[in-house]
Amino acid sequence: MDTISIDDFLKVDIRVGTIVQAEPYPEAHKPAIKLQIDFGPQIGVKKTSAQITKHYDIEGLVGRQVAAVVNFPPRQIGKFMSEVLTLGFPDGEGEVVMIAPDKQVPDGGRLY
Repeated sequence: MDTISIDDFLKVDIRVGTIVQAEPYPEAHKPAIKLQIDFGPQIGVKKTSAQITKHYDIEGLVGRQVAAVVNFPPRQIGKFMSEVLTLGFPDGEGEVVMIAPDKQVPDGGRLY
């Protein structure tokens, strides 16, 4: 594993946001859900898709806080333009478990 400097770490802008909309993404190659996440007044609402169908259903996602990288360039995923990268860890089978604060925090807060 390569080591990085604190300056390298600070280049990655990881913020918390609240999912305000979730919908199926049937056109995706792997099962995925389209998300709209509110990162507060400075960043606003951003779109992404996430391969989270194993542990999450659409009805339970709205109102949930998640962590995401907000300073990657937009990325075309099929016919959908993803604006942020939602973060998670793999479970024992390699399925995504999203990262979230264990207490409610203001949207847009930066990870440090």
